[in-house]
Parts: sequence; structure tokens; C-alpha cells
Amino acid sequence: MSYKSKKITTIFIIYWILLLYVIAALVWWFVALSQQNERMTTLKIQEITKSDTDYQRKYDAILSAKKRKEAQYIGEGAIFLLLISAGAIFIFRAVKAQLKTTEQQKNFMMAITHELKTPIAITKLNLETLQKRKLEISQQEKLINNTLQEANRMNALCNNLLLSYQMESLAYQMTSEKFNFSELLSLCVKDFAERFPLKKISTSIDHNIFLEGDSFLLQMTINNLIENAIKYSPKESPIFISLKNMKTTCSIEIQDQGNGISDMDKIKVFEKFYRTGTTATQKSKGTGLGLFLVKRIILAHKGSVSIKDNNPQGSIFNIQLPIS
Repeated sequence: MSYKSKKITTIFIIYWILLLYVIAALVWWFVALSQQNERMTTLKIQEITKSDTDYQRKYDAILSAKKRKEAQYIGEGAIFLLLISAGAIFIFRAVKAQLKTTEQQKNFMMAITHELKTPIAITKLNLETLQKRKLEISQQEKLINNTLQEANRMNALCNNLLLSYQMESLAYQMTSEKFNFSELLSLCVKDFAERFPLKKISTSIDHNIFLEGDSFLLQMTINNLIENAIKYSPKESPIFISLKNMKTTCSIEIQDQGNGISDMDKIKVFEKFYRTGTTATQKSKGTGLGLFLVKRIILAHKGSVSIKDNNPQGSIFNIQLPIS
């Protein structure tokens, strides 16, 4: 256990000890008041004599006052206990959520630094090679294409970062235009086929499906899902992408044959900064923003996104969008 983990554990232990102390003090207060009420009742009863013609009425009045006091103490104690418990739970959850967010942000900063440094280093190396060595045309083209791919990756990463901030702060103004989604999906697939020539990508795309919305955002959504399918599946395994016309809606499916996503993670993967705990996922590059943006964008277009298992292995991301 690291020093930071030990420190957090110690803080939580002290917190719960103090909470138990407060509850114990409340219980002691209730017991002390009940005993005092009992003694006061006994003294009042002793002050009246049985020979008093009004004895029974006074006796009943003393017992009635005792019961009212008992009900008062029970009511006040229950309210205090409820308030203390609610406050304790609220504070505990808030602190726990803050610690989780801090840890996620720390991991995100480490991931984003790595994501940016890698393409920068590759681009610099390629340019230095072109500058210092005389290469054949084919080698030059290969280095230039590789540099462009890294530049595109950096651009996509910057778009994700900027869009994530803008959508959360409600600063992004969505455009609304009617466009051919079939053509947009085909262009996305073509782009990835050129960037990853060794990856087998097969498609089944219905023609002339028109949507109304922000084409840039939907293109980013498709790119994020295809990139994930490539990133988290073996190099030799195929990817299948389909687009079907369902009359009032269209259905987009992106299938891979990776390690799949557990039922517990199927909902959590759409949270900001969240990445699944599998070894394959943790070793792969990523910031935890892609699927967060996917869900935000699809919901903004009045659609839905879900994940199901792909047989025999892998995942299927399904998107439903209304047809214009």
C-alpha cells in the first residue's frame, strides 16, 4: 500500500471514529435525560399524599408529563440521529467522489501526456530522417504518410479534449443540417482502411440514409468507435461495420473480436475518464474521453447507444438514430 493510500485510509478511520463518538454522545444524552425524567417523576409523586382528595388527578398528570417528556426525547434524538447520519453519509460520499475524480484526473493527465508525446516524438524523428538522409521516393512517402497519421491522431485527440470541455460547459453550439449519413460512414471506414492497411474491415452499409444533425459530431462518434475497435482487438482479427435502414430509425453496429466488456463495465465505460480494469485496456493508449463523448453526442441527437457481447468473443456497439 502506497503512502497516499495509507494516508487516505487513516483519514477515513479517524472520520468513522469521530462519527461513532458523536453517536455515542447522543445516546448518552438520551439515557441521561431519561434517567433525569424518571427521578423528577419520582420526586413529584413523593410530594403528593394519598390523603389528598385530588391525588389521582395529580398522579395521572405527573405520569402524563413523564410520557410527554419521553416522547420529546425520543423525537429529538431520532431527528438528531437522522441529521447526523445523513450528513455523515453525504460528506463520506462527497469526499469519496472527490478522491475518485482526483485520481481519474491524475490518470488522465498521465495518459494525455503520453498520448501527445508519442506522436510528437514520431513526427520529429520522421522529419529529422527526411532532413538528414537521402531516401528513395517510396521510403519518403512511407515516412510522410506515417507523419500524417500521427498528426491526424493528435488532431483527433485535441478535438476530443476541446469538445469534452465545450459540451460540459454548454459552450458548443450544435449545427443542424440534413446530410447523407451513408456517405459519411463510408468515408470514415475508407480513412481507417488507409491508415490501417493490415486491419481487415468489412462493411454492410445501406445507401442514401439521411440524418439531420451535426455531421462533424457524428463523424467524431464513428471515428471514436472504429478506433476503439481497432485498438482493443488483436491485429489479425476483423472488424465489421453495418448501417441498416429501420424505416424511422437507422441502426449502426461496430463489431470487434477483442476481449469484450464485462456486464459491470458496459454502463461505466460511458463515464468521463473511465477505463475498464482489464490488462489489455490498461496497456493500450487512451484518455477515457472517447466513449464519454459518444454517448453525449448520440443523446444530443435523440438517439441511443448500447453494448452487447459479440459471439464467440468481442463487443458490439449499437447506435440507434432517427432518420430525417
